Amino acid sequence: MTVQAVAKPAWRVADVRSYWPLVVGFGLLVFATMASLAREVWSREIGAHGPIVLATGLWLLVAQRPADAAPAKPGSPWQVLAIAIPGLLLYTFGRAYDFISLEAAALYIIMLAVALRLAGWRAMASHWFPLFYLGFLVPPPGWLIDKATAPLRMFVSQVTTAGMQLAGLPISRDGVTMRVAQYQLLVEDACSGMNSIIGLTAISLLYIYLMHRASWRYALLLCALILPIAVLVNIVRVSVLVLLTYHYGDAVAQGFLHVTTGMALFMLALVLIFGLDALLQRILRRTAA
Repeated sequence: MTVQAVAKPAWRVADVRSYWPLVVGFGLLVFATMASLAREVWSREIGAHGPIVLATGLWLLVAQRPADAAPAKPGSPWQVLAIAIPGLLLYTFGRAYDFISLEAAALYIIMLAVALRLAGWRAMASHWFPLFYLGFLVPPPGWLIDKATAPLRMFVSQVTTAGMQLAGLPISRDGVTMRVAQYQLLVEDACSGMNSIIGLTAISLLYIYLMHRASWRYALLLCALILPIAVLVNIVRVSVLVLLTYHYGDAVAQGFLHVTTGMALFMLALVLIFGLDALLQRILRRTAA
């Protein structure tokens, strides 16, 4: 009987006690930025996915770390500094002038530098998805949201107006402004689909990675479904708000139910992703049989 040795992974995270100044300094930056994100971004609809991404991203990093791996091969100090110094400069600028998007992006760059110093390139390559996934903690800047949502807002308002007209409602549209009865509704960024696209993309990518990372072609197919599902769900959301405004008034539609419909339809979008996955899996099994 021959006994074959089991190959061990070629790395593990270095002993952080050897780099405690680096870890402590990074921890202080993380605490300051997380507090700003919680106050300025996570309390808004566009950043509501932030705590979920943070928790699940850290879980992925810990869950994928082998306990019996060989020592890490940290990146050289010059490589680390080449990444960390621009990140620190951007962080200082973003923090000083309260640019939360720039501050969070700079912290992400610094995180990569710290990971390189503690674990090395090989470990970072094997953990590419958790590191990429944590990038969703960086909120997109306002100018980017405005440019990205402009065509989405127009499309959502056009489809919603056409649907409500077919249903017999007295509704008209001027750009992204809809008029129903005596009320005027503006399709803002929150209703354009951008909020759902960012959060839905993050959660869906996590689901796809956990369930289908072995089949990258199938994973790409599911990724391609995220955008149309997000837009469809937001058309439904705007239609519901139009109906609430028409039948119950602007105060009802723009109050508690405005946020509630957003949360409910975000959950609906996730259900659609999971349901389509199950349906496609069943079709593929029948085709292969």
